[in-house]
Amino acid sequence: MEKAISYKLPTCTTNKEGAERRVGFELEFSGLTLRQTSDIIIRTLGGTLQSENAAEHKLRAEGLGDFNIELDWNYLKQKAAAPGQHPPELLDLLSDAASLLVPVEVVCPPIALSQLDQLDELVIQLRKAGAIGTEESMIAAYGVHINSEIPSLDAATLFNYLRAFSLLQWWLVKAHEVNTTRKISPYIDLYPEKYIKQLLSRTNPDMETIFYDYLEYNATRNRALDLLPLLAEIDEVRVRGCIDDPKIKARPTFHYRMPNCNIEHENWYLAQSWNIWWVVEQLASRPDHLNELSAAFLAAEQPMLGVSRKLWTEYIDQWLKNHALA
Repeated sequence: MEKAISYKLPTCTTNKEGAERRVGFELEFSGLTLRQTSDIIIRTLGGTLQSENAAEHKLRAEGLGDFNIELDWNYLKQKAAAPGQHPPELLDLLSDAASLLVPVEVVCPPIALSQLDQLDELVIQLRKAGAIGTEESMIAAYGVHINSEIPSLDAATLFNYLRAFSLLQWWLVKAHEVNTTRKISPYIDLYPEKYIKQLLSRTNPDMETIFYDYLEYNATRNRALDLLPLLAEIDEVRVRGCIDDPKIKARPTFHYRMPNCNIEHENWYLAQSWNIWWVVEQLASRPDHLNELSAAFLAAEQPMLGVSRKLWTEYIDQWLKNHALA
């Protein structure tokens, strides 16, 4: 019998309004059709179908919120958006065929930290039905996305999270055991070292500086930690003036895209991915440690060579163990 893994709680569990922070997950996998996936969610969580077409289903799970289930194929989405122009049977046939080649994506609603374990049974049922993830695909970079609500939309909080991730990003690749297909894909590129050095050289930057630095080096959705949705929540006009991508949806969350989706593995749960991201959460709540590590990173730079990724990963690995974070 499968036994779920507990979700670690971060030091900061509430947002600036005092409400419990929420987390949204996105799962990408194949092996199931759109209809099969929706039926499993409805049976497992007691949901009701709200709307559907050949490319996307929307359903509501009582007590949790609205789930989107979609096929990640723009061609089918465009055809499904104009159903009167195409026979329904043809669209359904395309939808079922597409499930063999493109991932089904389950976009979960934002769920309170204390309720995340309600997703565990869903993962079990999807696995039992035949969902397969990252390792089974040689052509697609299936992953898990974590949309963690930021505790507060102020410059100091955002700066600390950016520093925490930047200091940890090389270690995170190792901790997640990121699949080779996903490593070579452009979807989860890391922050460039020039950006990290600029970021870590700052002292209490204001929001204007954070925006300027980030958009100078990271004006793309293809980042392991995609900050564009969060920045759009703060100033959507400025973000869209730099990169006008309709897939950028403003929301007060980080968009973390690094973890594999290993849903086909027995005893794999979303908590594995969350508990590694949790290290970023914890480090972000420790400004003194951030200052210490930032100074160490900048001091580790070698002329013409930059910072050794291997040596820095080893340093971080030991540092986290010494501070009971890994």
